[in-house]
Amino acid sequence: MLVDFCLPIKNEEKILCLNLERLLEYCRQANFSFKWRIVGVVNGSNDGSAGILAEFKRKFPGEIDYFERSQAGRGGALKKYWSLSRADIFAYMDADLAVSLDNLGDLIDPIIKQFGDVAIGSRLVRGADIKRSLFRELVSQSYNFISHLMIPYQAADLQCGFKAVRADVFRSLEPWLKDDYWFFDTELVVLAQHFGYRVVEVPVNWQENRYGKRVSTVKVFKDSWNFLKDLWNFRRRLVDIRKHLDNV
Repeated sequence: MLVDFCLPIKNEEKILCLNLERLLEYCRQANFSFKWRIVGVVNGSNDGSAGILAEFKRKFPGEIDYFERSQAGRGGALKKYWSLSRADIFAYMDADLAVSLDNLGDLIDPIIKQFGDVAIGSRLVRGADIKRSLFRELVSQSYNFISHLMIPYQAADLQCGFKAVRADVFRSLEPWLKDDYWFFDTELVVLAQHFGYRVVEVPVNWQENRYGKRVSTVKVFKDSWNFLKDLWNFRRRLVDIRKHLDNV
């Protein structure tokens, strides 16, 4: 059983070296019950991130690899890499390692132990421990509240960048995953549930700026407007998807 731990990377050269070292050291010491590989999934970077990953791959062959896509969009880059990978489980986490590495085993366990097909980190279920600004808390809670109003699904936290999916489940969902950016997270979870797969929420220890402050890529007003459009379009697509499933 091989797990790809993917880090979506766009202009992360300031934090990449130290966080790759942290993740590599943790995986080496974790005594996981599965084989693993760390993969930097570069999407639209114009800094030195790809060069850093190439050097790590040279130093640690078999443990660290990377995939580069010239277009921006973490969803598109993850989908493209996963379509080529031969791993059994695909996982991804934000490059700032906002979720504690101690939660890695918790994320993979539901799939390894066969009581989940998709596992998602959650900052909003019992047992979660989060440290973030009031502003980010309000944005996250608002996203989930509006999402529940507009589309049917059962999950507390759609947007936590800490998820894992069985490779065969991803391949069955891939034709229906249309978004190449942040909305990919929502599509993955909601579609998995609509297709009857078991989605398990894992409480996580999440800390904003865990390893040093960096410039956020979130543009609140623009991203909020895009999110509302994406939700509305997805709501309409779900009608056709449900019709398809009824006829299968």
